This record gives sequence, C-alpha cells and structure tokens, in this order.
Amino acid sequence: MTDDLLIHTHLDGIADYTAALDTVCKLARHNLYLFEKDYDGLGFNSESRYETLRHFLLANPANHLYVLAHDMHYLSTLCPRMTMLLRQSGNRMFINQTAKHLLHITAPFCVADNAHYVRRFHFNDPRGLLAQNDPENARALESLYLEMWANSHPAISTTKLGL
Repeated sequence: MTDDLLIHTHLDGIADYTAALDTVCKLARHNLYLFEKDYDGLGFNSESRYETLRHFLLANPANHLYVLAHDMHYLSTLCPRMTMLLRQSGNRMFINQTAKHLLHITAPFCVADNAHYVRRFHFNDPRGLLAQNDPENARALESLYLEMWANSHPAISTTKLGL
C-alpha cells in the first residue's frame, strides 16, 4: 500500500523546513506536537499555517495541538494568529514554555500521530529531515516531547482578568 510507504526527505534550508512543517501539519489527524526555540521566521503567523492548524483542530473534537518553546517572546507578542487560534480552540490547544533545565535541547521538531515528523539538527542549522510513515522514530520523538512537556509550564493565557 503506497499510503504507508516510508519516505525520508532531506531538507537543506529554512524554506525546505518551513514547507516540511506545512506537510506534517496537514498530515496530522489526531495529535500534533511542535517544539521550537521561538517559532520566529517559520510561518506560524501566516494565514495559510493558521488555516491548516485551524482546520486540524476543527476536523475532530478529539484533535489536540501542543506547542512548546524555550522562548515565548515571538508567540506572545508578535504572532497574533497563534494566540487567536489558542483563544478559539479552548481545551484542544496548549502553549507551554520549557523549564530552564531543558534549554540544552537544541534540535527542534514536529510530530504528527506517531507516524510523521520533521526535525532539524540544531536551532542554528537549517538542515533537517522530513519523515512520513516512520512510526518507530516518530514514537521516539513523541516520547522526548512528552518528557519535555511534563517539565514545562503554561506560557500564554487567553483569559482576560477583570478586577
């Protein structure tokens, strides 16, 4: 069956990586895990990425989007579409910041449904890998993600407090 064919695509730059992020986001059917240093310059405030993520969240009430970053400045102040998506998604989207003791993790990645992923080798290295239908390595990345998530804290709130 060609739908389950393992495909690895080497990425040579940020444009390739950004396109691979779009691919993995579009392949997600249940859970999507995103980890980046700060998300700046990767298309997370673009209308097309917003629509892709919005469609994913609206496709099924059981779908979940988890966003994890070392630095929240970009997401909290310069990325209104992600904040708007968080506000619209209620308890199906979460944005957390990693704990300080995890700052040594410098390889960003995105995992969808224990099957597909994209990763770069380092925040400062634009090279990476897009993998489709690679459950063994996707599960390993998801496991790392969940460990990081357990050692993180909510970073952006859409609740408006009135005194």
